[in-house]
Amino acid sequence: MKRRSFIKLGATASAFALMPFDVKSMLQSVENMAGCDFSGRRLVLINLAGGNDGLNTVIPLNQYDLYANLRPTIKVPETGVNGLVGLDGTLPSDQLIGLNPAMIGFKNIYDQGWLRIIQSVGYPKQNKSHFASTDLIMTGNDGNSLANGNLSGWIGRFMETHYDNELEEKYPLAIQIGSLVNSIGFHGVEEHGMAMNLTNQDPSGFYSVINGLGGEPPASIPNSDYGIELEHLIQTDKLANVYAESVSSSFDKGSNMVTYPDTDIADQLKTVAKLISGGLQSKIYMVRLSGFDTHALQVDDNEDVQGKHHRLLSELSDAVASFCNDLDGLGVGDDVVGLTYSEFGRKAKENGQGGTDHGEIAPMFVFGKGVKGGVSGTNPGLTEAKEENNHQVETVQFDYRSVLSSLLQNFMGAGDEIIDDAFFDHSNAKSFTTDPIESVLKATHVVDPSCQTNSVLNPIVHVEGNYSVSPNPLKDLLTIRSDEDIRSVFIEVYTASGRTAFSENVVFSNGMAVIDLGYLPKGVHVMSIAGDNGTKEQLKLVKK
Repeated sequence: MKRRSFIKLGATASAFALMPFDVKSMLQSVENMAGCDFSGRRLVLINLAGGNDGLNTVIPLNQYDLYANLRPTIKVPETGVNGLVGLDGTLPSDQLIGLNPAMIGFKNIYDQGWLRIIQSVGYPKQNKSHFASTDLIMTGNDGNSLANGNLSGWIGRFMETHYDNELEEKYPLAIQIGSLVNSIGFHGVEEHGMAMNLTNQDPSGFYSVINGLGGEPPASIPNSDYGIELEHLIQTDKLANVYAESVSSSFDKGSNMVTYPDTDIADQLKTVAKLISGGLQSKIYMVRLSGFDTHALQVDDNEDVQGKHHRLLSELSDAVASFCNDLDGLGVGDDVVGLTYSEFGRKAKENGQGGTDHGEIAPMFVFGKGVKGGVSGTNPGLTEAKEENNHQVETVQFDYRSVLSSLLQNFMGAGDEIIDDAFFDHSNAKSFTTDPIESVLKATHVVDPSCQTNSVLNPIVHVEGNYSVSPNPLKDLLTIRSDEDIRSVFIEVYTASGRTAFSENVVFSNGMAVIDLGYLPKGVHVMSIAGDNGTKEQLKLVKK
């Protein structure tokens, strides 16, 4: 079996050439990595596009009367033919919930211990624009800051550091299905061709759709904006054709063990299962179910819970249940975890058109054989929803990035620095790794910390401990201090992927030096300091 990227031999070799001193001590030995190969693990993201109504998806039983008063027309009945589905009577009162009656499939996988519900997920200062909020989530930002970057996505940044030795392989690191638009989430800082969109294509006969160039590309590319765009198309076309064989071959080799419903989202997940079972090495899959912008006619006119939202939840629930059972039957269930996400939730109070308007929070569903079944968080506090705040429930119990970082670290094996490079809480200068969501995964499926990988320059170690820097995180000016007798130091700053961002000999005066690093890209970097007296050190530097 191909050894996982923990050793990162190719990338490490380049690091030796870049670094001014030996970094071998920073890499864990092969012996310590025994049993750490989890290269078969996959993450599946289900985008509930439009803003899913969380309160009609997961009903808070301890506040049912208040819920019913806020939603007299569209509420899910407590009892009756279309009454809510009781989930788990063993939960504490502030976690007691019912599911929408459309979600029998979710009830079944919950009973199997394969589903965890995470309540009140959102981000600070929620932006209720569909486009802006989607971009914020896909780039790893929030309503207060774009410091994680708005030209690259968290998935792209994660993949180009965590899977850096697989960037040249002949398979896409990610697959997107269900949307004609390529998500910015897959766009890396330096690497852009890491995902492939299979929408409206037959994976068995996969081919490049960018063939409008006709025949061979031009012999020379003009040095202009047009030339840059043309070169991008040519390279994308090459990548598509390189990926074609692996995608088609995996689809042909793959199989399905269950019968899926005849719906679009079920077809998407059915394709994902077939590609995984066929051996495709893509790490992240994204599928999409649209229609959740339910401003009107969320339920049918007869004040019955059935209607548009009910139909969407039925499609989602039945497809996910089939997908989980299929993966289990195929023998790959332990290697796949999925989760749902939506750009925002809906207001607690119904509107006058039989629907709900844009809101703050929504639940996430995490599913898979390796998931620890249950509920994280308590029911949203509906007493928050008052006329003064436009009937919004505003308290975010879990930042969406905390959910993702918990999975990327504990299931996919990414170390702290890789997580911080994907998304960092710049508003509070805090890593999302410091407060993980507990019990999302079964203990048997949690990656041991000794097996987690970091970039080639990490984990960060202090070789001598002769220097201090401040402030850290920094905005622009950085002060370096030392008690040693030093006249000058050679400083290099590297991005998490190993690219040199700063390299300069700096003169010390009165035991200190000040350098301007305001131009550095925001994120986590590594600084190496080598003094003219032989002292040396390496430390983590955060640019906010």
